[in-house]
Amino acid sequence: MRRLLNDVFRTLWPRGEELHGPLPPLLLMLTVASGLVDAVSYLALGHVFVANMTGNVIFLGFALAGDDDLSARASLVAIAAFLLGAVAGGRLGARFAGHRARLLAAAAAVETAPVAVTLVVAAVLDATSTPGARYTLIVSLALAMGLQNAVVRRLGVPDLTTTVLTRTLAGLAADSTPAGGGAPHSGRRVLSVAALFIGALLGAALVLGDRLVAALALALVLLAAATAAAYRYRTVDAPWVRAKP
Repeated sequence: MRRLLNDVFRTLWPRGEELHGPLPPLLLMLTVASGLVDAVSYLALGHVFVANMTGNVIFLGFALAGDDDLSARASLVAIAAFLLGAVAGGRLGARFAGHRARLLAAAAAVETAPVAVTLVVAAVLDATSTPGARYTLIVSLALAMGLQNAVVRRLGVPDLTTTVLTRTLAGLAADSTPAGGGAPHSGRRVLSVAALFIGALLGAALVLGDRLVAALALALVLLAAATAAAYRYRTVDAPWVRAKP
């Protein structure tokens, strides 16, 4: 338990000489945002994910098999937009490969644009009233999440993918003390799971309470906060900004 608490503390309040510096707490903020937007997309946009592409591939199979509650078109659109966002994220990763803080700051700043679009559309229109409004939200959010995933992959902080928890949960169990492991990064893994859960919980509560705009606004605030925090480190010359995945 002491090891877990120490790992949690180091993740939330890293020292300057840590391998990943302030990246873990910033990525936890993005993880909460991912939970929020997936709650919005699944509950308000027709049972489709914009961050969790594993779920979309499975939903696509279900839809093609005849499940009338799922839309093959929505899943395909989300996957296509996600891939386009990932291409953009890859280009950012190549441009800022030498400084991870600048990469995260640039990516979070770019990511705020499509999320802001969804907020405006949702505030002006009923996101579920017309296919055009619905697909605008799906495309914009999937673009943002694709970019985020590509950049997070380039940052290379273990167990903080911000959207997918399968390997994180498997590692948490397989590397645990009962399994004969040394429980490395256990605090970080627990926080990653908790952050996505909290985002999904908050997003679902807001959407089900007919406060879709509030859910998108909260996601936008988290992105803006991550951008501002990462921007503070743009001139830092520490080992963690150059660390390789």
